[in-house]
Amino acid sequence: MKEKEEKKVEYLELIYDLIFVYVIGRNNSLLHHITDGFVDRTVFIAYILCALTIIQIWNFSTYYINMHGRNGIRDHVFLFINMFLLYFIGEGTRVHWESSQLQYHISWGLILINIGVQYFLELRNLKDEPDKYGQTKRMGFVLFTEAAMVLLSYPIYKTTGINLVALPILFGIFATMLHGKKATVTLVDFTHLSERAMLYVVFTFGEMIIVLAGYFEGGFEATSLYFSSMCFLIVVGLFLSYGTVYDHLIDREMQCNGLTYMMLHIFLIFALSLITTALEFMQNSDVSLMPKMILLITSLLMYYISLFMTLRFSKTKCRPTVRFIGSMSAIAVSFVILMLIFRNMMYVNIVLTVLYVWGIFLLLHHFSKMTDKPS
Repeated sequence: MKEKEEKKVEYLELIYDLIFVYVIGRNNSLLHHITDGFVDRTVFIAYILCALTIIQIWNFSTYYINMHGRNGIRDHVFLFINMFLLYFIGEGTRVHWESSQLQYHISWGLILINIGVQYFLELRNLKDEPDKYGQTKRMGFVLFTEAAMVLLSYPIYKTTGINLVALPILFGIFATMLHGKKATVTLVDFTHLSERAMLYVVFTFGEMIIVLAGYFEGGFEATSLYFSSMCFLIVVGLFLSYGTVYDHLIDREMQCNGLTYMMLHIFLIFALSLITTALEFMQNSDVSLMPKMILLITSLLMYYISLFMTLRFSKTKCRPTVRFIGSMSAIAVSFVILMLIFRNMMYVNIVLTVLYVWGIFLLLHHFSKMTDKPS
């Protein structure tokens, strides 16, 4: 049997990811409008739904490229069409979303149709492989069904006032999970898939680094230097933790459909976006103390829970032990309690955040070194 050729991440995939950096930035701008000490509830819900929409679009695109992409002219044309449509989504992501909802829904629906068409075009190459044929056809139907739900949700909202935009997102998540469970063959190259997920995480950290620049506005003045140093350490610690898991613990040659791994990255990337917003809020006096404290704590916990759950894809000898899980849990509980106790002391709780982030990294680093030892 001919050995499967290793699939590499192509330059066009990286260029495609850059458009998502723009859209992420546009989405984060929704949270810059503060009323009564925090973001308006409707705007915050819109932020969550837009973030999940964008990550899901990226997820669908990545899955198709991973399973069927050949880096040919057809792939390039379809990717550039999606990039063009994503600009309309980015431009339509605004606080007064009613005025741009039509272009948002049309662009979103067309992107899903674009990816679905690629799946159906692929069927002609799989006529002699019934399992792969059925799997590919089901995924195409999932995308077309979600596209129909997206395009119908706009006229329903205009005529009834009922916003059903969350339904296609939830349908896409659960239908994809069901599709993965029904798969009888593995079409996914997990090495390529995990690398693509890692690169999207890196781009999300890029947005965080841009926000971090706001902490350096005071130059070498003592207070500015203190908070900028602490914030920098938080970002570095978060990145090193992900890098440790990806480089040393994940089994990137595992044979699996990669579905759960990608679903976990939806929440992991979403958590990173929330952490970015929380760090931005921490230096904003217009935001009330408790909401921004809760946002920071919640987003950090979401990030680490998602990251630790990816360890189900770790090498056999790197599976988390009871002691490891206990240590991680104890650090998290201590962090939450101390942050609430010292909630009125910004100088203290930013140090507590640094200690929490670096404590997790050091535990992960130690665990990776222990598992690297020959048995």
